[in-house]
Amino acid sequence: MKTNQYPPQPNRQAGDGRGTRGMFRELEATELYCPNCRQAVPVRKRLLLILPDGDKYEYLCARCSGSVGTKVDRNTMPGILQV
Repeated sequence: MKTNQYPPQPNRQAGDGRGTRGMFRELEATELYCPNCRQAVPVRKRLLLILPDGDKYEYLCARCSGSVGTKVDRNTMPGILQV
């Protein structure tokens, strides 16, 4: 009989930053599929809008500069805009 070399992990609460649910709360894309280039390509992240519920970013293809996706970052603190 083969023994398990990894000891069992204690149960973790959801959202404590250590469990599987809290582990991937925020992801950053490094490559996305570009329909113009027809392959996965590196992307650049550009701030598109500042919304009341968070900042909206657009992902651009690093090769053709086409839009390949968007993301709303809700973890930002609201700032004061001075004109």
